[in-house]
Amino acid sequence: MTDNETETHLAHFPESYWRTHPVPHYPQMVADGTTEIAVIGGGIVGIITAYLLAKSGKNVALVEAREILSGVTGNTTAKITAQHALIYAELLQTFGKEKAKQYYNANIDGLQLIEKIAHELAIDCNFEKKKAVVFATSEDGEKQIRKEVRAYQALEIPGRFSMGQLPELPFETVAALTMPDQAQFHPVKFLAPLLDEIIKYGGTIYEQTRAVNIKDKTHIEMENGKTLVCEKVVVASHFPFNDFDGFYFTKLSISRSYGIAARVNGAIPDGMYISVDSPTRSLRSITDTDGSSFLLIGGDGHQTGKSKTDTQEHYRNLEKFGRDHFDLQEVAYHWSAQDMTTTDKMPYIGQMTNDSSDILVATGFNKWGMAAGALAGQLLADRVIGRQNDYETLFDPTRSKHKPKDIQQFAKKNIAVGKDFIVSKAKRPDLMPDDLGLDEGGLVTVDGKKVGGYRDKQGELHLVKMTCTHLGCGLSWNDAERSWDCPCHGSRFSYSGEVLNGPAVKPLPKMDD
Repeated sequence: MTDNETETHLAHFPESYWRTHPVPHYPQMVADGTTEIAVIGGGIVGIITAYLLAKSGKNVALVEAREILSGVTGNTTAKITAQHALIYAELLQTFGKEKAKQYYNANIDGLQLIEKIAHELAIDCNFEKKKAVVFATSEDGEKQIRKEVRAYQALEIPGRFSMGQLPELPFETVAALTMPDQAQFHPVKFLAPLLDEIIKYGGTIYEQTRAVNIKDKTHIEMENGKTLVCEKVVVASHFPFNDFDGFYFTKLSISRSYGIAARVNGAIPDGMYISVDSPTRSLRSITDTDGSSFLLIGGDGHQTGKSKTDTQEHYRNLEKFGRDHFDLQEVAYHWSAQDMTTTDKMPYIGQMTNDSSDILVATGFNKWGMAAGALAGQLLADRVIGRQNDYETLFDPTRSKHKPKDIQQFAKKNIAVGKDFIVSKAKRPDLMPDDLGLDEGGLVTVDGKKVGGYRDKQGELHLVKMTCTHLGCGLSWNDAERSWDCPCHGSRFSYSGEVLNGPAVKPLPKMDD
């Protein structure tokens, strides 16, 4: 592939391979309503939670702000694994042996739940058992892997340490740690049939219905002014839309990562791989509907709204890696995802705050939300039903491991990012709206004020105010996604101002052309 061909492909708006599979659509909520359980968020956590509750006889309403499976679940690498790069040495130190082993067991249970549901419902979702491999290409990376090996041994986690070159990889490696019997799948193929099951069991699904507030703990107010009254709320919106309950914006770090699905000449490694060394490189195969294969290359992550380069460059870096090592022929799809990490690397799953047992939450999966997301669906459903779950304490969002100094450091870091960006914005050269070419965006000056501008491919100019509607931070233009991204708490807006990712729930005000 030539550089020009790559540029031509990347000029298109990002499209996830998983999202090319058809997904049913559902109506907007256009009248006030009632339900027993409201599940907010149409990704893997929300769908599995709603499915399990509906199956158990509960009256459920699943509510999605945009389109079902349009969020991180539809833009994942879709690895179902308990090997989360290097995590167990850190968990062992932070939580001790019992809870670190529980974390492994929870993710294995999540994997097995996906496999069980796929088998029971005869879902063809390309579920394949694969080894998961974390590898090093440097001496420092080897040291990190050796530390993780010691954690595996202490926790009695199955794994195999190897030195030297991995024969299946076409670039130099110095060490690797392999976890057997993990899996990969097609997340949309798996979850789409569960939507039919929710309806079959009497549930309701709404799309294009953004929840913006929870009033009196059981009254969910929507952006369009409608209210859904329920007995319990499950907040599975990735970033909690009600993040001021418990101040979750001070306890979550937000980042973006990138992926491409490429046609390559030659064999694709038979496993799921991720590098220790930076920049991260994640690899797996995808089997297409015609039996041919793609190589999925992921990585090149950064803090949301704080890329050190033009965001298109992250896709170019992945493409170059594929061309250098795998004889890449064509980038067929490219997409990105947004991920949340908690202060202690353990997801928050359970009661959202100490003072309300009626509001549950799941968030902070640290880039590994497939196995853990399935487990979260089971845990949340168990909490609603009143059934004991072995992992309640482990993932408790109100756990005492949240040290005040850690939260303060998170908050200070977010504030500093926002201030740094505002200063850098003030130093940028002035552009006028007429300076923007087709499919080009950035800060422009209108009547002496700096605003966000984007000129679409038809030549129409879109102008929006540049202040995040969450907490007022300045926004950064993301040229790869054609979005306005907040470097403080990860909110993202379309070029015309609509909310793409929370915690913001209100769109950007539009400016007159």
